[in-house]
Amino acid sequence: MKSLKNLKNRPSGRRAIVVAGAAGTAVLLAAVPAFAHVSVQPGTAAKDSYSTVSFKVPNEDDSASTIKVEVNLPTDHPIASVATQPVAGWTVKVTKSKLTTPLKTDDGTVNEAVTNITWSGGQIKPGEFQQFPVSIGPLPADADQLVFKTLQTYDNKQVVRWIEEQQAGQAEPEHPAPTLELTAAASDSHGHSTSATSAASASASPVSDHTETAATDNTDSTARILGILGIVIGILGVGFGVLAGRRRTTPSA
Repeated sequence: MKSLKNLKNRPSGRRAIVVAGAAGTAVLLAAVPAFAHVSVQPGTAAKDSYSTVSFKVPNEDDSASTIKVEVNLPTDHPIASVATQPVAGWTVKVTKSKLTTPLKTDDGTVNEAVTNITWSGGQIKPGEFQQFPVSIGPLPADADQLVFKTLQTYDNKQVVRWIEEQQAGQAEPEHPAPTLELTAAASDSHGHSTSATSAASASASPVSDHTETAATDNTDSTARILGILGIVIGILGVGFGVLAGRRRTTPSA
């Protein structure tokens, strides 16, 4: 009779283990965030305006550190004014190129523009990220987006090329280029473009940058906490399934 009971209980115990294990795996998969990519933040800005954006560079390698970041600015829509913000531990090199077609601006004709910004000398260690702020403008009024093709170099000599452009209606490429979407130019109550006001606000209000960074940090912290909770719940689920299986397969006295 004991053997018969054990045979009856054994399948249900196995099912409990399988169910608990599957539940734990599902929780783990749901808790692990998608791999981060090099991106530009915020992801949108108004046309014909000045804006301060940050290139957010996460380290996706578990055994190497990022030591160089190269951002290429679009040459089909050159930007007249580009200024970098110092980043502790990093040296920045700004490269300008002569324009085939000079830009006409309120301050006169611009014959050359920044085409490449390279940060080096610092380190982004595994599990960390770094933001590189840049003030740019005026943003083109005749484009819907700006694509910043970026190269990320690790200390193991690996180079990740974030240069693939997103195609409408298609899945995100494996190494998408950071892209800034351009929205309709805002106007004040008198019908004038607010690009000058945007430029002043972007350069004179560091609080906005700090708030943006704090929000990003909070989001990353929340993702980490949810990931840890998911792992703990998954382990508890598997443990519960194993314990239930053992109880059901133990012979009764």
